[in-house]
Amino acid sequence: MSFPIYRKLSNGKSFYQIESDKVFTEVQLLGTKVFKHRIEAKKYPEFLRIQDMIELKFDFVTSDETEFYSMVNR
Repeated sequence: MSFPIYRKLSNGKSFYQIESDKVFTEVQLLGTKVFKHRIEAKKYPEFLRIQDMIELKFDFVTSDETEFYSMVNR
């Protein structure tokens, strides 16, 4: 598997850049504001969340670099 991998929530309000099986960046759209968080997994639930994103479980769908950075630069 090659990184980065891009995902988003199906509602289009959170976008993810998965850098490795332990690190990802989340960009959230809340109203008109954009928040960016970099998460380094240290606890088991965080590792599971990354795996769910990679495997497209729950509400995660594919995205791409262009879509991710269009949110970052909003």
